[in-house]
Amino acid sequence: MSEKRMSSSKKHSLKGLMLQVAKELLEAEEIEKKEERKRYMEEHCPTLSNPSSKQELQELCKELHAKIEAVDEERYILEHKAIMVVNEVKDLNIKIVDLKGKFKKPPLKKVRMSADAMLQALLGSKHKVSMDLRANLKQVKKEVKEEDKELRDVGDWRKNIEDKAGMGGRKKMFESEA
Repeated sequence: MSEKRMSSSKKHSLKGLMLQVAKELLEAEEIEKKEERKRYMEEHCPTLSNPSSKQELQELCKELHAKIEAVDEERYILEHKAIMVVNEVKDLNIKIVDLKGKFKKPPLKKVRMSADAMLQALLGSKHKVSMDLRANLKQVKKEVKEEDKELRDVGDWRKNIEDKAGMGGRKKMFESEA
């Protein structure tokens, strides 16, 4: 249980080191992303050569139009697939809602069951286990104290008040206690 606690200066220095390492990692990741982007552009987009004649310019335009058509077709196919997936997800969500609505959970009722009946339900009728816990208890006779008896046998409250009314009643009350 004895845990050694770090001092606040050590915590701050460790935190500073962690932040410095994280900053270096982020910078390295950013440089790597820039290089990856540059490589991709070099592979997929060759340098544009300025045509000198009209015929070369027309050929370049035809090539660019062919590439644009290919990209548009690919984009259309991907959009169509995405729309289909979104619609399928919507349909599945609707099915889930329908299934949840069909099967309502019934409100559970409290069932009074003895311990014997519970064990029999759990273990089956093969196992005979008796859980009569009251059988092992001792019989205790209840002693009734006289004071409790007197308090219970007060009788008619109006009569008590009349007896205790006035100075004579108070005198009787003090005499009975003494």
